[in-house]
Amino acid sequence: MEALARLKETLFLRLFAYMKIPMLAYLRPKVVELDESRCVIRLPLNNRSRNHLCSMYFGALCAGADLAGGLAAMRSIQKTAPKVAFVFKDFDAQFLKRAEGAVYFTCDDGVSMLDLVTQADATGERVEGAVNVVATVPDKLGDEPVAKFRLTISLKKR
Repeated sequence: MEALARLKETLFLRLFAYMKIPMLAYLRPKVVELDESRCVIRLPLNNRSRNHLCSMYFGALCAGADLAGGLAAMRSIQKTAPKVAFVFKDFDAQFLKRAEGAVYFTCDDGVSMLDLVTQADATGERVEGAVNVVATVPDKLGDEPVAKFRLTISLKKR
């Protein structure tokens, strides 16, 4: 993904968050990668996201997982079925290590998300599926996960 495209996606994400979910905009997310199969969001560790132990607050980690999974869903909906709406039904998190740097949230479920959107659009019925997000701190721990999230997404044609 080229720099201009990343900037455009980041600005879209921040504007959407500012207008619809201001708490997410407050964290200053950045789109690192976004295509049909993968979404990577970066949240900086700063005074907005840090806890009293100088690691990322669990609420900010959960918001990052929401952003990565939600942006993947929004991308699929925009491309195939604009009249499909989604919500997260449940949320499971495993916090494995302290996130002591900028956190990258990676969702590789874009293809399965596209299938769910297509199914919801075709049937008009509510469909559900799992979205997996892995959080890493590459500057400190490389590819070792600091947290893993599993969100159930529910989609339905409006």
